[in-house]
Amino acid sequence: MALSLQEKIADSNQGVYLIGTTPPKFGTDKAQLETIAQKLLARLHEIEYDGVIIYDIQDESSRTAQPRPFPFKQTVDPREYSHLLRDLSHLDVITYKSVAQRGAAEFSAWLSETKNDYNLNNLVLVGSPSSAGDIKLSLADAYKTLAEQDNNVFLGGVTIAERHASKRNEHQRLIEKTAQGCKFFISQAVYNPQATIDLITSYARCCKVQGTKPKRIILTFTPCGGEKTLEFMQWLGISVPDATKWRMLDADNTLSESVRICRENLDLILQNCAHLGVPLGLNIESLTNRKEEIDASINLYRLLKAIMELNLAEKQIA
Repeated sequence: MALSLQEKIADSNQGVYLIGTTPPKFGTDKAQLETIAQKLLARLHEIEYDGVIIYDIQDESSRTAQPRPFPFKQTVDPREYSHLLRDLSHLDVITYKSVAQRGAAEFSAWLSETKNDYNLNNLVLVGSPSSAGDIKLSLADAYKTLAEQDNNVFLGGVTIAERHASKRNEHQRLIEKTAQGCKFFISQAVYNPQATIDLITSYARCCKVQGTKPKRIILTFTPCGGEKTLEFMQWLGISVPDATKWRMLDADNTLSESVRICRENLDLILQNCAHLGVPLGLNIESLTNRKEEIDASINLYRLLKAIMELNLAEKQIA
């Protein structure tokens, strides 16, 4: 029998391969929603993947004074889109939930609804994008509220290697989040491999000292088709070293160059981290709805999955 996504994530001998997507814009009617979902699944039909991540898009303007390169558009409830994609694809979904906007009682009601009305149990909770915003519920309190409920949520957390580069404590956050119930982590998009290598290394060492098994870290990669997408990536807090930025923008084909860079970055991470015993996974997303970038994300998925599979096979021989 095929393993569930939860079983794959928990088994370090298995690969985990995901596609990240955002829900359609708010106000999309049910028929149109299904058309959009079918179109996405038709694009993904040629590849083998374990499930889809559905993000909870928030207006993150409190995080930076820079203007948002693309206007913020509210989306349909991520749970509605998750439920639809799961029903249409018969594959598992992971649903993000931003927790800062509502208090504990409302979040508790949201959890009950998610279980009873949507039957979703793979969740990733996300805190406020900055300490400056109006935070009604902290991530720690959201974890506490979740723990108090009798539910079977398979909980994931977000990890940001860039934060480790500046604060040097992201590995400790992973340990804390594990104690709060997280069973896996999903990274922000990787364009600075060294920050990711440093984080995974620190995390592996910390787990070794504590005698605990590291949780899976699912690495996110995204293609970049031009200056506007790059601006958006940097606005989101994705670290893109100057040399990488100019290499993409000065190339004859920025999109192809970004795919090459992502492949090199994954190679570098695996070379430096494969021996550390931290199970890794793959998540590919397209940050825009431009057709070229979506098509490139499918090619990127194929390429990076092949690299991960080869690495896993080599590990099992060793």
